[in-house]
Amino acid sequence: MTILNSSDEIKKGEDDLINNHDDFRIFGLIIFLIADGMTFAGFFAAYLTYKAVNPLPEGSLYELELAIPTLNTIILLISSATFHKAGKALINQKNDLSQKWLLITASLGITFLICQLFEYFNLPFGLTDNLFASTFYALTGFHGLHVTLGTLMILIISWQTRINGGRITYKNMFPLEAVELYWHFVDGIWVILFIILYLY
Repeated sequence: MTILNSSDEIKKGEDDLINNHDDFRIFGLIIFLIADGMTFAGFFAAYLTYKAVNPLPEGSLYELELAIPTLNTIILLISSATFHKAGKALINQKNDLSQKWLLITASLGITFLICQLFEYFNLPFGLTDNLFASTFYALTGFHGLHVTLGTLMILIISWQTRINGGRITYKNMFPLEAVELYWHFVDGIWVILFIILYLY
């Protein structure tokens, strides 16, 4: 049993609790991403099951063009590399360079979304045409939502890495590390989605 004799000791005990506890933030983010991945897995399972046991009549399943999805895959893979460079630059205390790489990453995310919208406008089917169309839009739209959120987060942390007044530095990298992990997750989901929807 601990006996506290003064307010100074109480304050010291509180400071110890605040400053010396384990940091489980990344662990919490990983748990969130696993749960999010299970949502995508449900979509993938539904699509593959539907395709296996309930094929559409001939002429109802439309051939998907590969040009734009392939370009989008390349864009997201490059964006993962640019995000990694941003983290390396911040570790080396080059905040201005880190900010530039983050802005490049965000611009790649925006380019991906523009390409996806262009694909939507040129598809030969609509959202409610059939089950295949509904599943396609649900999968790509849900992923597009993740890209949109990721791009917004990248823009926010790029502002926070500014040299004058930025909160994200080599001493406080968690926000950048968390968003980078999320972005790599989104990129990985797209690769799986690309294989299942466009190549399988």
